[in-house]
Amino acid sequence: MSLKAQSVILKSFEDLDKEELYKFLQLRIEVFVVEQNCPYQDFDDLDQEAQHMWIEEEGEVICYLRINSPGTKFDEPSLGRIVTKATHRSKGLAAQLIHEGLKVIRETYGRPTMISAQSHLQDYYGTFGFETCSEEYLEDDIPHVNMIRHAKD
Repeated sequence: MSLKAQSVILKSFEDLDKEELYKFLQLRIEVFVVEQNCPYQDFDDLDQEAQHMWIEEEGEVICYLRINSPGTKFDEPSLGRIVTKATHRSKGLAAQLIHEGLKVIRETYGRPTMISAQSHLQDYYGTFGFETCSEEYLEDDIPHVNMIRHAKD
């Protein structure tokens, strides 16, 4: 676990500059396509409607997620593309972003939050209050489940 919280950046697609967009797309491809050996279409037309949240270290994006508005990926608002650079895992960075993302959703929408989680991460997301709410399915040849976190004060 990291000893100090990192500074979190949150921007809409319209507010991103080219360098920021490039850096987090680079991280997503590095982990999801190359490391996980899963060729998939990352550009899914949800980035334009999403809010983007990330942590940088020395100008490099080391952890990222996006917040999808209700009615885009799911009926509920959702967190997605949660990713941490391999060299920065097990430091609590993803947990920090997830907590911040849930706070944004709570303050903006006051509704339950959905995620499409890789099945082997169900226990991890359960620590944030998510509960499995679907049967397992394949997404890009990786087992996933939908999980929901009910709105809380």
